[in-house]
Amino acid sequence: MPLLKTRNIFISHSWAYGDAYEKLVEMMDETPNFTYKNYSVPKNDPIHDADNATQLYEAIKNKVALTHVVVIMAGKYATYSKWINKEIKIAKEDFDKPIVAVCPWGAKQISSVVQDAADEIAKWNTDSIIKAIRAVC
Repeated sequence: MPLLKTRNIFISHSWAYGDAYEKLVEMMDETPNFTYKNYSVPKNDPIHDADNATQLYEAIKNKVALTHVVVIMAGKYATYSKWINKEIKIAKEDFDKPIVAVCPWGAKQISSVVQDAADEIAKWNTDSIIKAIRAVC
């Protein structure tokens, strides 16, 4: 069997909606024949305790620089998130990284900001998410 490509992934998400992030990571962890390294900033990451917004921005930028793709939880809340907008800017303008938008479970609509920035849009199921990631990197 050939070696699997390890994809470096930054998962953008709201710390206020950490359950969706945790479930997404679990889904990816359990996917056979898919390896990745998670460069995200979960709530318990020391970056979360940055002294100011500039320090947090630079820390996120440094993580995104190491990735192949940025995956964004595309709930409607994302439209109003200043951090997701900043992460989109970092991904697209600073590094030209592809973006995969993941529709939340059962959502009829997703953030127009995320949708417009996305290279691929995945439904909330493992096959769709992994297929979208593989399509861009």
